[in-house]
Amino acid sequence: MAKKKITPRQKMINLMYVVLMAMLAMNVSSDVLKGFSLVDEGLNRTKDNSNVQNEAIYATLESAMKQNPEKTRKWYNKAMQVKSLSDSLYNFAESLKKDIVRKADGDDGDIRNIKNRDNLEAATHVMLAPGVGKGDKLKKSIDSYRNKILEMINDSTQRKIIGDNLSTDVPVSTSTIGKNWQEYMFENTPVVAAVTLLTKLQTDVKHAESQILHQLISNIDVKDVRVNQINAFVIPNSKTVVRGGTFSADIVMAAVDTTQRPDIYVNNTLLKSSNGHYESICNSIGDFSLKGYIIMRNGNGDEIRREFEQPYTVVEPSATVSATLMNMLYAGYQNPISVSVPGVPANKINVSMTNGTLTKKGNGQYIAVPSKVGADAVFTVTADNDGRQQQMGKFEFHVRKLPDPTGYLEVKDASGNTDRFKGGRISKQALLTAGGVGAAIDDGLLNISFKVVGFETVFIDRMGNAMPEVSNSSAFTPNQISRIRSLNKGKIFNISRIKAVGPDGIQRTLPSSVEVIIN
Repeated sequence: MAKKKITPRQKMINLMYVVLMAMLAMNVSSDVLKGFSLVDEGLNRTKDNSNVQNEAIYATLESAMKQNPEKTRKWYNKAMQVKSLSDSLYNFAESLKKDIVRKADGDDGDIRNIKNRDNLEAATHVMLAPGVGKGDKLKKSIDSYRNKILEMINDSTQRKIIGDNLSTDVPVSTSTIGKNWQEYMFENTPVVAAVTLLTKLQTDVKHAESQILHQLISNIDVKDVRVNQINAFVIPNSKTVVRGGTFSADIVMAAVDTTQRPDIYVNNTLLKSSNGHYESICNSIGDFSLKGYIIMRNGNGDEIRREFEQPYTVVEPSATVSATLMNMLYAGYQNPISVSVPGVPANKINVSMTNGTLTKKGNGQYIAVPSKVGADAVFTVTADNDGRQQQMGKFEFHVRKLPDPTGYLEVKDASGNTDRFKGGRISKQALLTAGGVGAAIDDGLLNISFKVVGFETVFIDRMGNAMPEVSNSSAFTPNQISRIRSLNKGKIFNISRIKAVGPDGIQRTLPSSVEVIIN
């Protein structure tokens, strides 16, 4: 808060006041009385100028109150309290001046044109007359005003100045022994001197009033953060909204001071950015929160701290490509299903299924097992959207029986790696090592093993007759092994009528056979 300095003129007036008071003990000459008049005129000019300044501040407060009552009301009410206190003491002093001059010059007496300036009885009567003297009331009024005003002053220097100006203590000297303040000030005091003393009191009141008003008017602005640029911002709750959802945003007018940037702390780390821009690479999916605080200083140098928190969600990049003719599931089989909704985390997605069972295996991953062949399986996807379940879509899949597997012999190649022999030339040793027949869907898309429960081998004897041998398991029977051992190089036999059961529990006889040529 700016401190109001005492002008050289005011210092001169105060000095003249002290000198003139000291001369009261001497013979009061016309020159001395004239000097009091000059001092009084100077004090009146100072008082009037202070009054003009104070009224201008009151007008500013009045205007601020109309524009922003919530912000100004506290300080405006204090200003009105100060005005009431100051006017009360000021007007009381003014009435005493009139009473003293009229006592000396009659009912037509004018405080600006005193005739009997050297009258020593008027002030004594008005201020000290037993029962009607107003000196004691004036002292109590000054004491009350001083105490209330000092409670409102924050600046220690101004508190001392105002306290000294409005002091009612009697100086300690031999001439003041036994006198109270009103006797010390007004006993046998010429009219012009008494009026000057009261004018000085009024000047001190206006000074005190002015100091408090300057403090109050500064409080309206000083504790604010000064700005020089205002922008409009739209802050959305989310930048991604699905159909049927709610888009919400805060529309605000934000003010900034381009000459003084605030300190921004994110997770207790100072943000090294001149414009408050924050970026972070998101490597993990889920719900997160950006937390921190901002520190700024107002015009009074006080530190202002404001906390902030902004939740956000990180989702996997996702895209869906669907082939219309391939929306198919296999009955009885654990079909893997992946479900995602762009902009919605997996933990807020729910999926249900008809014609089968659905088991969740992880974020967006499910196992679907359809029940009936020929009936469609319908998946319904819903998502938690602002606390309510919103349907995101329905998806139909045709349900079919698993295709027939292919029979094979599990053998090892020259490098010792396992291979599936599905027909052609093979060594007798590799054939016997295989020990039996397997079956699987192995088409590059599906890799589904079936359980072989039987098969038939057909050998051709020397006469061209077919000699079938049946196995009721997946292994070669002793007779089949014996027949294989007896085959010479280049001989052919077939493995046919392979019976297999798939994960859907359905037993089927494979229409294809495995032709084997002994190498």
